[in-house]
Amino acid sequence: MSPGFSVPEREPFGDRNVAVVLDLVRGLAAETRPFDPCPTVTLDSVLERELGLSSLELAELLVRAEEVFGVALPAETLATVQTPRDLLRDVGAAPHEPAQRPRPPPVPGTRPARLALPEKASTLVDALRWHGEMVPDRTHVRVLDETGVAEEVTYGALNREAARAAAGLIEHGLAAGDKVAIMLPTGRSYFVTYMGVLMAGAIPVPVYPPARISQLAEHLQRQYRILTNAQATSMVTVPEAVPLGQRLRTRVVTLRDVLVPGDLDASDGGLPTADGDDIALLQYTSGSTGHPKGVVLTHRELLANIRAMGRAEAALPTDTFVSWLPLYHDMGLIGAWLSSMYFGVPLVVMPPQMFLSRPSRWLRAIGDQRGTMSAGPNFAYELCLRKIVDAELQGLDLRCWRLAFNGAEPVRADTIERFAARFAAYGLRPEAITPVYGLAEACVGLTFPPLGRGPMIDRVVRERFLRSGRAVRAADDDRSAVRFVACGRPLPGYQIRVVGETGGELADRREGRIEFRGPSATGGYHRDPAGTQALRHGDWLDTGDLGYLADGELYVTGRVKDIIIRAGRNLHPEEIEALVGGIEGVRAGCVAVFAAPDPGTGTERLVVLAETRQADEAARAALRTRITGAVVDLLGAPPDDVVLTAPHIVPKTSSGKVSRTAARAMYRRGTLRRRPLPVWLRVPSLACGSIGYHVHRMCREGTAVAFAAYDWLLAIAIFPVVLAALAVMPGQRRRRRAVRAGIRLLARLTGTPVTVVGVDRLPAGAWVAVANHASWLDGAALTAVLPESCCFVAGEIYARRRLSGFVLRCLGTEFVERVDRESGVRDTARLTAALRRGQRLVMFPEGRLTAAPRLRAFHMGAFVSAARAGVPVVPVTIQGTRSILCPGRCFPRHGAVRVTVESPIRPEGTGWAAAVQARQAAQAAIAHRSGIR
Repeated sequence: MSPGFSVPEREPFGDRNVAVVLDLVRGLAAETRPFDPCPTVTLDSVLERELGLSSLELAELLVRAEEVFGVALPAETLATVQTPRDLLRDVGAAPHEPAQRPRPPPVPGTRPARLALPEKASTLVDALRWHGEMVPDRTHVRVLDETGVAEEVTYGALNREAARAAAGLIEHGLAAGDKVAIMLPTGRSYFVTYMGVLMAGAIPVPVYPPARISQLAEHLQRQYRILTNAQATSMVTVPEAVPLGQRLRTRVVTLRDVLVPGDLDASDGGLPTADGDDIALLQYTSGSTGHPKGVVLTHRELLANIRAMGRAEAALPTDTFVSWLPLYHDMGLIGAWLSSMYFGVPLVVMPPQMFLSRPSRWLRAIGDQRGTMSAGPNFAYELCLRKIVDAELQGLDLRCWRLAFNGAEPVRADTIERFAARFAAYGLRPEAITPVYGLAEACVGLTFPPLGRGPMIDRVVRERFLRSGRAVRAADDDRSAVRFVACGRPLPGYQIRVVGETGGELADRREGRIEFRGPSATGGYHRDPAGTQALRHGDWLDTGDLGYLADGELYVTGRVKDIIIRAGRNLHPEEIEALVGGIEGVRAGCVAVFAAPDPGTGTERLVVLAETRQADEAARAALRTRITGAVVDLLGAPPDDVVLTAPHIVPKTSSGKVSRTAARAMYRRGTLRRRPLPVWLRVPSLACGSIGYHVHRMCREGTAVAFAAYDWLLAIAIFPVVLAALAVMPGQRRRRRAVRAGIRLLARLTGTPVTVVGVDRLPAGAWVAVANHASWLDGAALTAVLPESCCFVAGEIYARRRLSGFVLRCLGTEFVERVDRESGVRDTARLTAALRRGQRLVMFPEGRLTAAPRLRAFHMGAFVSAARAGVPVVPVTIQGTRSILCPGRCFPRHGAVRVTVESPIRPEGTGWAAAVQARQAAQAAIAHRSGIR
């Protein structure tokens, strides 16, 4: 029995028997569904409908139960057992009979491991389903509103709701690998939608919703570029933003649907299964403006980073993470939510606006919810210092806070010192302050300090550092020293280095470019080969940041692109921005310092851009003088230009950081002092730009409708002729030849190429061909290319239909029962006998066609028959039929069909284990060829 299975309810049958029966059912379900997560199994799970066990699997389950319990079950058990509880009842009532045969060995690699954490999970979906099965009632997320009331989301609820959202996306035509933009605020719908996209086999693309109507034009422009680069096919947003989404759809060619979470509630009719190497996230970096950079991150990379961070921070389910961070940013999405989900840590979240409008809510939530971990960029801690008054802190208790992460932007020494000093009175321990470093290209985390050490600050000689990049320790009385905060050491499995301009590795205390490598390093940027090439230096990735190493600790000094070279000195803008932001009259956090070329001298000008509410010109002149004096005191030289502008002009990234690149561009264009156009002028101008796209779209849709009509007219003309031939022609081979001729004629007249590869791999004699089933055209495709001696196998339900039954009977189809269990077992024996007589059978082991764009689990009948008859199984991969005629749609599209006959698989034996192994090998071959799991 697999370790870790627990049975909460006590039964009269005994806890041990309950656990053994559940273990048997779980094991068989996992054994026969290797591409699907092990389903949740309770005593009342319906064996067929919920767990997908067909008559053959149920027969095998009864055999195993007899062997384990040493009983002889009556024959009618196969027909009556519906749930594990029924099986437990029948086992208890059956007469004891010692086992006559040894229990068959389990098929290698199919038994699910049960551990304290989902360590065997290869995808985020696996991790969620693991928790949803093991601890379904455990609270996963608490969403706080402005009154402090929390909406709780359990693991079981998120797992169920995400599966329904995935089914809803699939009903809207979403295919595996499609990109889905998620433009939702923090809340239950965001978590459900994100996991639903993953369960549907698609790729989430988080984007941020517009904060204000006055920023509509800028927001549209930004989303247009990101969605175009991502090639998003769908967007899920709030109802109020649907008009905005419709405008985006007119400009993004790939965008088909603009949905709201309420559109995604559908019954789970079977969902695709992701692989660890599948993309789990397109994370657009916060600085993506004119040239979006979408970091491609797979499930494997995300889990590697999450596990490494969890080890570094000693995360346990007894922790609680409190977060206000936006879920479209890597620190909030991966660092806060997905990491908490994996480690079973309850996550308390609030919308970012709640924190920004009243920062005390963050600290109050940590105290009230007994949060042990929380995170924020440096500006968040600075905001708490500036905006929280003591009256808001009465009764605050921060003794529970063991890890206060500070990252995502440069960590300032004076901020963490003042924060620790002020909130020590409320129980905050200095060692809880935890500066960290990471970036989206590494998923999120890269360096963490040792637990419990507290912050470490390095003081270096300013002039030597600015001129030579050498971080020489300064004397204690050197008031001009530059201070940098240690961000820790690399996470387990990661490496960092600092390199110079020629690419050579630098010694300790020498400033250079920071590079890294590790298990979560991205493969590159989405649809950006030039950016990917610039990112990679061999197997090292360039962070774009400057820093130095000292005693194994990383000190980050700034961004490479933001360095200002002036009189032979390398100036870091962060220090100047912090200084200017502290001057009375300047809006803190709204200062940008950058270099702009001087056309007259060919040198760089030092520009200080600051927001102020001062309107009086004399007051503004005095403010410029104070700014200039502060910069002179810091650098020994004045700035070349001080630009004062109105609030909300300094550009910022989606994560709230000042965008110096955008500010520099606005300065050079001369648009910093220009007021933006009113909304009533901007919206019509955007709408006018979509007219050309509408015309193109109408032409494209008209062409598609015309082709569908032509296709149906040809089918209506050819089909009666084929039916007449079937009615009068003697012999099954001649009838099959007539049907093949009709199919090939229709394909030729519609310009649909049908290519077959590997027919020479078909062995002589009897065999069973098994093919994936994605469209109603699959049977026609196989009829067109496989030998005429083949016999199809179909469900008994089709024999009872007037038209399809007539056609299938004329072609000699073998019909099998899919409802009555005893008949299903007899049908398997009949097919086995046909194979022994030399018959060649063609089956769709996925069963009935569904709208899900995935390779569903294969039923065992074909493989049991092949193993018993000793004949090979031939996997056949069909590609292209779904894009021509998707299930649920009646309009065919133009396309091409490719049929590939894979290498035959000969079962190694005649028993159940041999059939399972043949089934796994066949499904793996088809999955590999089709790219669908």
